[in-house]
Amino acid sequence: MNLKFQVGDLVEMKKPHPCGNKVWEILRVGIDFRIKCINCERSVLLPREKFEKGFKKFADPK
Repeated sequence: MNLKFQVGDLVEMKKPHPCGNKVWEILRVGIDFRIKCINCERSVLLPREKFEKGFKKFADPK
C-alpha cells in the first residue's frame, strides 16, 4: 500500500472500536502508528502492517 499518511489525518478502520466508532485521528506516523478514537479519545499503538491491514478509507473532517 503506497498511501501517504500524515499526523492529523482522519481515517476509517474496518473494525469499530468497542465504543462503536470507526473514525480515528492519526497522532504518530512511522514504523508504529498511534491513533486516537474520535468518540471516546482512547489511543492505540499499532504496528504499521496491522494499521495498513485495518485501514478502510480516509474520513471526511467535520
